[in-house]
Amino acid sequence: KPGLLKRWLARDSRGSSCNTSSSISKSSRSNGMGYEVEERASLNSLDYRLFFKNAKGEYISPFHDIPLYSDENKNVFNMVVEVPRWTNAKMEINTQDPLNPIRQDVKKGNLRYVANVFPHKGYIWNYGALPQTWEDPKHTDLSTGFGGDNDPIDACEIGSKVCQRGEVIKVKILGTLALIDEGETDWKLIVINVDDPDAANYNNIDDVRRLKPDYLESTVHWFRTYKVPDGKPENQFAFNGEFKDKDFAIDIIQTTHKYWKALVTKKTDGGKINCTNTTVPNSPFQCTQAAAKAIVEATPPCGNPVPVPNEVDKWFYYQKN
Repeated sequence: KPGLLKRWLARDSRGSSCNTSSSISKSSRSNGMGYEVEERASLNSLDYRLFFKNAKGEYISPFHDIPLYSDENKNVFNMVVEVPRWTNAKMEINTQDPLNPIRQDVKKGNLRYVANVFPHKGYIWNYGALPQTWEDPKHTDLSTGFGGDNDPIDACEIGSKVCQRGEVIKVKILGTLALIDEGETDWKLIVINVDDPDAANYNNIDDVRRLKPDYLESTVHWFRTYKVPDGKPENQFAFNGEFKDKDFAIDIIQTTHKYWKALVTKKTDGGKINCTNTTVPNSPFQCTQAAAKAIVEATPPCGNPVPVPNEVDKWFYYQKN
């Protein structure tokens, strides 16, 4: 149906990057929970950035200023969606830029798009990260034997809604997978949006296995093979690729939150990590709104999207010998 196709493309990296609304500016849109995003430069370009504002219209860092918890007593967490389900552009919170806007990852000067390894198309979940977490590369994880990957902890949201890039959603934790990516621990949380119609039926990783047959196996296959089309070997996993349960995952989140606290208060050396923020108490990296505005305006204003290369749609067929 043409209308359905139009809506799907609008969620993909081919959709217009300058959203229009009578209540918000041309390059800004609401992204849920009182937050707003402002797009700068052209989508599918090296300059593209997605900056965040809070409910007061003040610029913030999605890495440092959005709270980890939506409701700590109920173990409900905030998640920043970086990549909508079924899309390919490898968007991520840029940990090295001031205010940490979302931008597309770059390798060897080229924008990165994840390959479609049959039968998958793009990312098979809404993919993103939990704010105020950091997988410290200097701390060897006792469960995996490897240090962290130097990023916020990743989350795969399995609900029915296809989210928008930059959307902030409330999620509950179901479990986690321990990916070992080029010698680093890279936790992949399995979560569900608490506003999903079926959220009440999902309370632990076994519920996913029961209610979404083959979804967890497909998740392992996706992470195992997504770099193979680029000439890299299969990724490996701790625990033989078995998922750990909700309680284990929440312990990991709490540990990465402690690492983040040390990072943002300068009690540990984060190297190239940029800790510029506008609201974190006792952080020596806090900046004024005037400084934050200058950071945003140093990026070109929102423009028309650059066409996506045709090869992004190619399917790769892979079978391990």
